[in-house]
Parts: sequence; C-alpha cells; structure tokens
Amino acid sequence: MLTSIKSLLGLSTITLMLSVSLIAQPAPGDTEDDLPKDYLTKDFHTGRRIALRNQMPDNSVMVIFAFPTRTYSNDVEYLYHQNPDMYYFSGYKEPHSLLLVFKEEQHDSLGNSYNEILFVQKRNPKAEQWTGRRLGIDGAKNRSGIQTVYNATDFKNFNIDFSKFSKIIYDRFPADVPDGFDSADLFDLIKQFKEKSEMPEQLKEQKRFDNRLFIELTAGLREIKTAEEIDLLRKAVEISCHGQNEVMKTVHPNMSELEIQGLHEFVHKKHGAEGVGYGSIIGAGENGCILHYMENTKTKVGNSMLLMDVGAEYHGYTADVTRTVPVDGKFSQEEKTIYQIVYDAQEAAFKTLKNGSKWSDASQAAKDVIAEGLIKLGIIKYKSEVGKYYPHGLGHHIGMDVHDRGNYGTLKKDMVITIEPGIYIPEGSDCDKKWWSIAVRIEDDLLITQTGYELLSHFAPRKIEDIEKMIKEKSVLDNYKLPPLESGKKKGF
Repeated sequence: MLTSIKSLLGLSTITLMLSVSLIAQPAPGDTEDDLPKDYLTKDFHTGRRIALRNQMPDNSVMVIFAFPTRTYSNDVEYLYHQNPDMYYFSGYKEPHSLLLVFKEEQHDSLGNSYNEILFVQKRNPKAEQWTGRRLGIDGAKNRSGIQTVYNATDFKNFNIDFSKFSKIIYDRFPADVPDGFDSADLFDLIKQFKEKSEMPEQLKEQKRFDNRLFIELTAGLREIKTAEEIDLLRKAVEISCHGQNEVMKTVHPNMSELEIQGLHEFVHKKHGAEGVGYGSIIGAGENGCILHYMENTKTKVGNSMLLMDVGAEYHGYTADVTRTVPVDGKFSQEEKTIYQIVYDAQEAAFKTLKNGSKWSDASQAAKDVIAEGLIKLGIIKYKSEVGKYYPHGLGHHIGMDVHDRGNYGTLKKDMVITIEPGIYIPEGSDCDKKWWSIAVRIEDDLLITQTGYELLSHFAPRKIEDIEKMIKEKSVLDNYKLPPLESGKKKGF
C-alpha cells in the first residue's frame, strides 16, 4: 500500500481506510481466560504506558482521545475503528473516550495517587441492546490495567489543574467530530479539555501545548515492535500471502476485479483475520497504473496483468503485500522485462537492509536499478526522469496502521517495514506503445534484524517462474460454484 511523503512523516491519516477496518477486541463480557491466546494482553498495554512515561519530559501529561464515529449513510455508521494510539496504550477500543498519562504521580483531593486516567463510555443497557455491550469502568480496568477509570460523564467536573504542567502533549483534533451523542461524547470531551487546559485558538507561540512531541514519542515507540506485535504481524502477513496464492491459482480472464477482491478477503476471514487494513487494490491492465485504485469495478480482467495490493488485518495489525501476475498464466516478453526490473530493484534494496542502515540507501538502490532499466529500454533518456514511471517512495512501517507511526532515518532491529518498488506506464505515455498499460508493483513485508532482514512474506511467490508455476496449480476455491441468479426471470401469479 503506497504512502505519501506526509504520511511517512506521520503528519496525515488516511481516514477512509481507517473507518472501514476494525481493531480486534473481544466482546466486553469476555474474561481474560476466554480470549484467544494471541490477543494483546493488558500487560502489553501497561508496558507501553511505562515505556511512554519513561520518555516523557518532566512535569508533562499526554492526552489521547478516541477517534470519532463515522457516518456511512443517513443514520448508518461505519464499523467503528479506534485511534491506534488509544488502543496501543490502553487496549480500549470504544468511542467517546479519553486517556491521560502523567509523567509524575498525581494526587486527588482525598490523597489518592495515580499517574494515568481513562475516561470511558458509561454503561447503558438500552443503548447496548442496539449497538453492543460496553466495557464500563470495571471492564476497562480489566482490559487496560489502568486502575483509575471514570465514566466520560465525570470528566466535566473532574478537578485537574492543567496549568501546572510544563508540557501538554496532544495529537491534533479531528476536524469532523459530530455533536449530539450525549453530554459526554467526543465532541464534549474535546471541548471540555480545551476549556480545562485553557488551550488558545492560536497555538503557534504556545510551547506548552506540543503536538510535534506527541508524534515524536509515539513514532519512536511504535516503530520498534515487541515480540507480541511481531507474532501478530507474522500471522497477518502469512494470511495475506495465502490470499495472494489462492487468487493466483483461481484467476481467469472472465473474473471481475470485485470477485478477486472477495476471494482475497474470504481467505483472510477463513484464517481468522477480522478485516483488511486498507481498501483492497485490485487493478487489471490500465487500472494498475492508478496507485490507489480501489473502485475494483472492471467486470472482466481479461488477459492482462493484474496488480493486487491487499493486506489482512489480524487482531489490530495489518499486513501489506502486493503481487502482480499475468491473468492468462504467462508473462509476455514486455511484461516480463518490466517485471524483472522491478524485481531486481527490490533485491537491490533488500541488500542494504540491516540494523543501522539508512532508509535513503535502500531507496536510492531501488531507484538506480529502475532508472537504468528504463534508460536501457528507451522508455526514458535520463535518470532524472525516473519519477514519471516510478512516482512513489520505496516503503513504510506497518503495524496498527498500514502506514504505521515511525521515523524514516535509520532502520533499527525489530522494525517491520515494506519494500515496494514499482513501474507504471499509462496509456499515452511518451514511449513505444508496446509498453503502455503495463503496471508492476512488488511489495513485501520484512522484519529488520541485527545483521539483515527476515522476509515475512516469503509465502507468496515473487519470481517470474514461481508465479507462472503457482497460476498452473488448482485452488480449492475452484470447486465452489455459485448457482445462477434468477432475479431477471418474471414469474406469474
């Protein structure tokens, strides 16, 4: 899944992609013993808060709000997706909530001490009958490990003196938070926080309110994966690869892009993934040249190249795997030539990867191979023109977000990243027509190690001969035939 420079820097969020996926969390009534053993535990979330607190400056507080709910149509909402930072530090996935993490211990009017507070949705049996069970105070304590938990309705009257803190570390507020849920919805929580903290409208000269530090701290933590996170990412990546493999073994010219998307996502769910980490990209022929093509509306893919950029989300962690394959089972000479350049570029980038290496070294290695390959074919004349047909960056972090929080300078052990070079030659390009409508992207997920890397997505073939071999195999999905639709037949009464 391609990312922009802004999101590489952690300065933007792809709202649409977040709103259609789900951070996994079991039902509120479940106990810890009822949970699958590979869910993140409260010990994980507690450990992340300790790590955060260790890096916060003296006399500071971190402020984390839940994501807003999103309207799908009229009075129907998208399946709710929690703010990954809220989930990372608390394990709480419900909306209309607020987490405060303090550097030092605080004391209430009764002398009780605390260094973190979670404000959550109040239990409401009538509302829960319609929209699902809520954790409430006790459930949130059990899930997060936070012992100081209040209902969100209590925040308005909660006595906290924000003026005493040297740093109030916060994320930017969403611009489209709806009002009217109740007196303690996200809109009200943000409004009350601004009033309590006396946050001014213009923050440029207000060094106490620090958004950059929020990005810096969360990126520094989330870019290095713990053992628990790596386990979940391994599963998400393997599931995604199995989806790629089954589609390769099933694909034929009369299939639609939407059907292919459905096959990917069926395999994901069959293996226990709750959804996808972003909108699935299934681009046949010319559609593959559209970098974030997600309509998937072509009714017959035909004998074209098929670019499939799809990532399963497993228990809140998303993979990001892209394969480009010939629908008819055999690369043409032109397709093979372009594919091999992209493959060689990816291999060149791989060779640079290890603890302490630079993102820029990997990027340059891949770009040089693509530029030299296109010059040799006469598609471009100069290296400086490579951006015409390779217009995006080389990769990004993956984790709770497909474009996960991280810094893009030095690679470090236990980072999980993608490497995704590509070449896209749209119809009408300034080159020989035989290259038109060829689009190739190869994207793999890798764990950085001390001396190199581990290719997590090795389950799906990358080499030309291995892809052609895979397409010849028979998928178990081939045996499933849908009955014909009869809605077009008129019946008399």
